[in-house]
Amino acid sequence: MIILGIDPGYATVGYGVIEADGMHFRTVDYGAVTTPANTPFDIRLEMIYDGICELCDRYKPDAASVEELFFNTNITTGIAVGHSRGVILLALRKSGVDFYEYTPLQVKQSVVGYGRAEKKQVMIMTKTLLGLERMPRPDDAADALALAVCHAHSAKSQLLGLM
Repeated sequence: MIILGIDPGYATVGYGVIEADGMHFRTVDYGAVTTPANTPFDIRLEMIYDGICELCDRYKPDAASVEELFFNTNITTGIAVGHSRGVILLALRKSGVDFYEYTPLQVKQSVVGYGRAEKKQVMIMTKTLLGLERMPRPDDAADALALAVCHAHSAKSQLLGLM
């Protein structure tokens, strides 16, 4: 199963592509779709949409795993990320890719085994599970790989009737 993990943003959208075969994972690719700061927002959204569609065309994922929106103190940033998430989900839908949404707590629980794990713990476990030599960069790509691993674990549980 090819899984595309996506960490939404509007300046940087992290992505990670893995191949999952049971509990064995192989990293296919990771990186980020980026948009320049001084670009009008509607153009940034179009760039994100086009970038996600291109990833879907290139890797033909069986599923996508997208982080659910988590609001912290900056509601303006949260709204912009919400817009980005909308075009990401539209791009997946238009590309015919089924997507699944996970909260940060679910990702931490799945990857580390503890829902309140620190970000660094998640990154280290993701690196270990995927057999990577170094920590994926940018951090958004590492988060996206963790999302892909989370879905691989969840999809296996769903197939076994555990969820």
